[in-house]
Amino acid sequence: MKHEKNPEIPSAYELDELACTHTALRRAARRLGHLYDEAVAPTGLKATQVALLLQADRLGGVDGPTMNALAERLALSISSLTYALRPLVRDGLIRLAQDVHDKRTKHASLTALGRKRLAEGVKLWNTANRRTELVLGHDSATQLRALADGVSSTKFLDAYRAGRPAGSMQ
Repeated sequence: MKHEKNPEIPSAYELDELACTHTALRRAARRLGHLYDEAVAPTGLKATQVALLLQADRLGGVDGPTMNALAERLALSISSLTYALRPLVRDGLIRLAQDVHDKRTKHASLTALGRKRLAEGVKLWNTANRRTELVLGHDSATQLRALADGVSSTKFLDAYRAGRPAGSMQ
């Protein structure tokens, strides 16, 4: 069955199973994103910015993680990471510095203000996270995180590109 107005477009029925996973995950991610944004709003940051600060801090290193390492951890392209870092650099939360051995490589490190905002954000984030787990239930929340981690893994990406099952994602 083809789309009524444009026969080149498959009908909603034909797309239902394929579009369902993507649409459901995007809708759930937007809902949770809004809730976590509300939770961390007192810091002046968005949830994605708190997550970025957290990953930069976790990856650490003497000079902070390289942009490539940070982008890989966050499953972002370098251009998307650069765009996401702009307001954090502008507001003095992240410092970007060239690598002393390779001028093409940049490191991202938290400033003292960045560490302070991260500490505030993590407290608020944890409250939202506990509330999410309460609403979903521990087992469902654990399964959801495991599936989401699986979908964001290189194992899934490799299997997807090869057109084969990835095996258990948990």
